[in-house]
Amino acid sequence: MLLCRRSTIFVPSFIAKTSPNLFSYFTKKTHALSLFKNSPIRCNHSYLFGKPIKDSNFIGAHDLFVNKKAKFCNLAISGTSRRNEKAVGGNVMSLREKKKARREAPEGVLKFKLDTCSKRGDVVEGLRLYDEARKNGVELNQHHYNVLLYLCSQNGGENVSDLRKQGFEIFQQMIIDKVPPNEATFTNAARLASAMEDPEMAFDLVKQMKGFGILPKLRSYGPPLFGFCKKGMADKAYEVDAHMIEYGVVAEEPELSALLKVSADVNNADKVYELLHRLRTSVRQATESTVGIIEDWFKSKHAAKTGKENWDVRKVKEGVARGGGGWHGQGWLGCGQWRVVRTQMDKEGVCGSCGERLACIDIDPRETEDFAISLSKLALGREVKADFIRFQDWLQRHGPFDAVVDGANLSLINQQTFSFSQLNSVVHRLHDMSPSKKLPLVILHKSRVTGGPAQSPYNKKLLERWKNSGALYVTPAGSNDDWYWLYAAVCYKCLLVTNDEMRDHLFQLLGTSFFPRWKEKHQVRLSVSRSGIALQMPPPYSIVIQESENGSWHVPTTTNDDLETPRQWLCATRPIKS
Repeated sequence: MLLCRRSTIFVPSFIAKTSPNLFSYFTKKTHALSLFKNSPIRCNHSYLFGKPIKDSNFIGAHDLFVNKKAKFCNLAISGTSRRNEKAVGGNVMSLREKKKARREAPEGVLKFKLDTCSKRGDVVEGLRLYDEARKNGVELNQHHYNVLLYLCSQNGGENVSDLRKQGFEIFQQMIIDKVPPNEATFTNAARLASAMEDPEMAFDLVKQMKGFGILPKLRSYGPPLFGFCKKGMADKAYEVDAHMIEYGVVAEEPELSALLKVSADVNNADKVYELLHRLRTSVRQATESTVGIIEDWFKSKHAAKTGKENWDVRKVKEGVARGGGGWHGQGWLGCGQWRVVRTQMDKEGVCGSCGERLACIDIDPRETEDFAISLSKLALGREVKADFIRFQDWLQRHGPFDAVVDGANLSLINQQTFSFSQLNSVVHRLHDMSPSKKLPLVILHKSRVTGGPAQSPYNKKLLERWKNSGALYVTPAGSNDDWYWLYAAVCYKCLLVTNDEMRDHLFQLLGTSFFPRWKEKHQVRLSVSRSGIALQMPPPYSIVIQESENGSWHVPTTTNDDLETPRQWLCATRPIKS
């Protein structure tokens, strides 16, 4: 139903979310239709389908009016200031009082208690609260149901089957109550199905999202995908994978690893080959568990029987050139038993086992340009726009640079306090290495150049010299200097000197496709010891799964980026027939 009161429209959220056409129909029942899309709706009275309704028909407070019979929801489009809105009775209520009223309402109390159960994993108490709420007539919303479904899907124990059954009964009650589900609802229901070892039902639930206008997430596909893989149902797992691809959901290492294992178990060599290349593209370096699956495949009898003795060398070389190096995509080359060992690469990328030199895979210049544009948009959306535009203009006047320095990061390596002398040593080292003999760009936050060690006479002169040389940019108060030094390095395709692992939320926004490849080729790390500082330059080879022209494979393992601990590689080769 539609209620218009004091410039506020209320509609059932189930209608608004699942039936846009029906929502549009209801809005036509007001005399304010012409104002609905383009300007605030203003009414002097309460109307239900064009007829005035007395205030006594409604209960509630503030800007939420609830019809006892129709059960209106709180989806509102307001055309007046909240400051001027009054509750029933004419009393003005502050925002704090409104929040308090919502918390103390039965629905708010139930939300708090269920959230507490979720944190503790207390499904028994959660189900007790559910029964109590239904007995007392408390109206459950989407959040209440989702927490309950989550609790039922995450808990096991002796009565696990009864628990899953109760979970599905709650899910059915949610549909009966016409509470609109969201992605979390279907994902938790799919987890319930998976816990009951019914991946088919889990997949059906994921497919039902489309009918509700909901886009599945990666986590939505986990229950059916892992369920099918666990049961060895490779074809069904591939079907889930195809559905993910259709909806633009990118599989990550756990999903690819599960698909790889089930493919190896059913001896699907073509699928194993495909998945190795997908791992190379999206994961690059594999965890120990994934490397173990790959190692078992290469040691298997079926892997020894897979491959071709003769191949078109020209096509292989063309494939390598087209892909920028490190892979050809022409299928398994060679035949016979694989020799599989764990090994290391030397500084030049030569394998310690087979003696093959790894490739340095090219980055498409257009990819870098697109990445710089994307990075700029992200920064402008999260920093003060005028501040970042000012920085971009400054770069245009003072660039290009051969290196960009994350000043705060380098000044604190192995130091108790901010060390300008250590930062200056890095600047001198980079200046000596620079092809243009130009000082690197040093990025420092305003707080680093106005107080503390920056006040010493020596450091003041140092900062002044960098500033006069156009080699220092001071980021404004309240800014995140990560955006500044990263953008500058990407913009000028130069070295970035920082020990920052670049793994937090900011860098996760940049994706897992291009950014890791860019970082590998441009990041310079610093190590500090008694003998002084040392710069760890980017490796002359790409640390990524590689397929050579003669059919051998090299798979790098993940590390904690410890400069002192060599990375382990899996080397898989077999004899080449002349």
